[in-house]
Amino acid sequence: MKVRRSILALGAFFVLGAGIAACGSGVPGDSVADVAGNPITTQAFNHWMYVAAKGAAAQSGPGSPVVVPTDPPNFKGCIAQARKLVSQVASQKDSQIRSECKNLFNSLSSQVMDFLVRAYWYQADAAKQHITVTPAQVQQRFQAERLAQFPTNAQFQAFLTAYGYTTNDLLFRTRVQLLYNKLIQKVNKPVTNADIAAYYASHRSQFGKAETRNLRIVLTKTQSQAQAAKSALSSGQSWDAVTKKYSIDPATKSHGGVLNNLSKGQTDQTLESAAFSAQVGKVVGPVKGQFGYYVIQVTKVNGGSQKSLAQSTAAIRQTLVSQSQSSAQSKVDAQAKKNYLAKTKCRSDYAMADCSGYKAPKGSSTTTPTPPTTSTTG
Repeated sequence: MKVRRSILALGAFFVLGAGIAACGSGVPGDSVADVAGNPITTQAFNHWMYVAAKGAAAQSGPGSPVVVPTDPPNFKGCIAQARKLVSQVASQKDSQIRSECKNLFNSLSSQVMDFLVRAYWYQADAAKQHITVTPAQVQQRFQAERLAQFPTNAQFQAFLTAYGYTTNDLLFRTRVQLLYNKLIQKVNKPVTNADIAAYYASHRSQFGKAETRNLRIVLTKTQSQAQAAKSALSSGQSWDAVTKKYSIDPATKSHGGVLNNLSKGQTDQTLESAAFSAQVGKVVGPVKGQFGYYVIQVTKVNGGSQKSLAQSTAAIRQTLVSQSQSSAQSKVDAQAKKNYLAKTKCRSDYAMADCSGYKAPKGSSTTTPTPPTTSTTG
C-alpha cells in the first residue's frame, strides 16, 4: 500500500460563488472543513481522495491497486479494500492494515485538503479585487492544453479513466489557475533595463571567465630546503627530479610540481600573490606560505574574458523575471493565508497546515504547497 509522495495537481469538485459567504462558527456535519462559511463537503473530499489514489496508482504502474482511505480514524472501509485488492496484506491483522491506511490517508489527504482550501482562498481574493475570468477564457485555455497533450478524444477519455478526473474537474482547475495567474500579475513588478544593469554590476563574475595560471611548484618544510630546491633547478636539474626529492605536496610532487588553472581565491593567498605577480618562465622563491616554503614557476597565463552588458542582458532578464515571478507568487500566497487562514475550520481528522489552529505533530515537516496548474496531466 505504499504510495508516491507526489500526486497529480487536483481540480475541484465544487464551484464556489463569486461572493464571499459569511463566516460560520463550525464545520457542518456533512463536511470536512468550512472556509469562511463555505463548506468543503465530505463528498467532495472523498471524490478527490479517489482522484489522488488513482493518480498514485497510475504512476506506480499498470495494474496497481487503488485503495482509497476515506473513513478515519477506524478505516474499516479501507481495511476491507486492502484485503480485497492487496494480496500481500490479506492475512495481516486489522491493526497492521489500519496503520497502513492511516499512513496512506495522511499522505493523500493533506494534499487534497490543501488544494480544496486554497482553491477557495484564491477565488475569494480574486473576487475581493474584482478579478474575473469568463467561461470562454476557461474553455479556450482548457482546449489548448487538452489538444496539445491529447490530440484525439479517445486519448483524452483514456486519461480521464486512468486518473479518475471528470472534464468539469479539469475545467475548474483551469479556472482557478487563470485567477491565480491574474493575482500574480497584479503584484508582479516588470523587469526594467535599470534592474538588469544593476544586476550585471553586482554579478560581473557570473558573466566572465577569470584569468588563471599554470604553475610548477615545490613545497618544502624549511626555507633552506626551498633554497636548495631552487638552486638545483637553476643548475639544470628537472622539475620531476627536484619535486620528487624536495617537495612535500602530495598532489604535485609525483607530477613534476604541475598545478594548472590556478585562479584567485583557490588556495594559499601567499602562493596566489606570488603566482599572479611572477613573470612567465622565471623561477621565484623561496616564498613563505601557510603550509611551508614555495618555489614556483609560472608556465602559462590563461587570459580571462568578460561578457558585456549587452551580451548578458537576455540571461539576466530571464533570471530576474523568474525571481520576480517567485516573489509575486509568495506575496499572493501570503495575502491569501492572511485573509482566510483564521476563517478556515477543519475537522480534527482532516486538519493540516491550511487549517486554523493547526499544530504539526512533533517530528513532522511541512512543505510549501504547489499552486494549481493548468496542465491537463498535472
